[in-house]
Amino acid sequence: MSVVQLSAAGGPAATDGWVDGTFTNPVVAGLHPDPSICRVGDDYYLACSGFEYFPGVPIFHSRDLVHWEQIGNALDRPSQLSLPAATPSSGGVYAPTLRHHDGRFALITTNVSEGGGTLVVTAVDAAGPWSEPVWLPGVPGIDPDLAWDEEGRCFCTYAGVGQVRIDPATGRTLGEPRRLWSGTPGAQAPEAPHLFRIGGYWYLLIAEGGTERGHAVSIARGPAPDGPFEPCPANPILTHRGRNWPIQNTGHADLVEAPDGSWWMVLLGVRPGGGTPGWHVLGRETFLAPVSWVDGWPVVGEVAPVMAAPPWPAHPVAAPPARDDFDGDVLHPRWVSVRSRPTDRWSLTDRPGWLTLHARDESLDQPEVTFAGRRQQHSSCRVRALVDTAGGRGGLAVRVDERHHYDIEVGDGEVRVVARVGSVRPTVATRRAPAGPVRLRIDVAPPPGDWHPCKEPDVLRLGVEGADGAFEVLAELDGRYLSTEVAGGFTGRVIGMYAAAGTVRFDWFDYEPGVAP
Repeated sequence: MSVVQLSAAGGPAATDGWVDGTFTNPVVAGLHPDPSICRVGDDYYLACSGFEYFPGVPIFHSRDLVHWEQIGNALDRPSQLSLPAATPSSGGVYAPTLRHHDGRFALITTNVSEGGGTLVVTAVDAAGPWSEPVWLPGVPGIDPDLAWDEEGRCFCTYAGVGQVRIDPATGRTLGEPRRLWSGTPGAQAPEAPHLFRIGGYWYLLIAEGGTERGHAVSIARGPAPDGPFEPCPANPILTHRGRNWPIQNTGHADLVEAPDGSWWMVLLGVRPGGGTPGWHVLGRETFLAPVSWVDGWPVVGEVAPVMAAPPWPAHPVAAPPARDDFDGDVLHPRWVSVRSRPTDRWSLTDRPGWLTLHARDESLDQPEVTFAGRRQQHSSCRVRALVDTAGGRGGLAVRVDERHHYDIEVGDGEVRVVARVGSVRPTVATRRAPAGPVRLRIDVAPPPGDWHPCKEPDVLRLGVEGADGAFEVLAELDGRYLSTEVAGGFTGRVIGMYAAAGTVRFDWFDYEPGVAP
């Protein structure tokens, strides 16, 4: 990261240009964890983990830290990202660090699948194209960071927390790895290090406590990039553990200075729902918090669902259209596939105006299913698609991993709902398929009734929609079984289209936030 100086400015001042003086957290909803941020002039850029999805590492742009638009993916070609079929769900591409140095963006991350490792890609434009990877075989572990000192030496700090000098242009390590500072003694999982030169100190920001309910952010400072580091006496500087707050698991943070001299933190968190222990279904999301400085240490403001807006004009971005008609020649970068997207398995030109999927594996239980989905980003939503299965079998699915997904599919003259939960895979409902293309629909809604200790976080209704909009619900399923607390791992729900046999075509796909209970 380029050297920055500590300003005297603190947290946010009076609002200016925001309609109601507030913004809503998370600022990037749904499965967008491990955020890393950098600023170039008046523009902010953000990168998040991708895990087993292709393309990997979504890239976002903002002018105000609150309104974000996805502009691409850093790893969007098979030559950059190889995820073999043996890559487990919640494997693949882990936490990135995004920085801007000497006129170029640099992104470092780790592909933990077989044949992977730590890699660096660069770009002049954060929207891409990004370079072919430079591999760093001498960098162990995960969560690598990039920082440059005044002499231009590049330091890579990684989970543990260790550090080694590198040449990011060649991937060579320079010197021996060394241990730095690993947070609170005895705390598990010291990870997500980010190194900054701020004022007269080098600050080392880390996560600790694990990415579950014990997650936290701590910091230390020292005279040089390699320390020695003294911990902040107020560590952890951010945690929600033991608090009855709607946002939990707060951690894995990064810092950025705004043009006005104020400081801000992006971090991951979750929004559990239902009874005990609480189930989060959207994955780990990106939140924003103000940061002030007291006696040379950062003090993090609250992380709440509704926050005071930053002290500058808002720069809203257009909301994505509810419907994708598949009329273009490329898919929007929000669309992801499981592990890979071979060119012979999908097309926007086989039948113009339709997305055509050619089956590979025969169900979402298998690692190489032909699938195109988007992250679920709202606690309630409605998803619909018009599907033509005259040449095969397929439909809509809500996916967490191979062992946790709900599907509604059409094929062989039948519409069926399948619920895969762990080792069981019942067909929970069937009906005769209507003639011609079928409108499939999934509603995700708050659970009915009063709260109780075992209350589900939400319900999913899967069925068929008539041309008049009437919804025939074939099954209503408990949402907890598509949660991280049940499935395990690091991801959340992805909703999309799949082909399980032959060729399946989709005329359009709708994603609409908000569904009545």
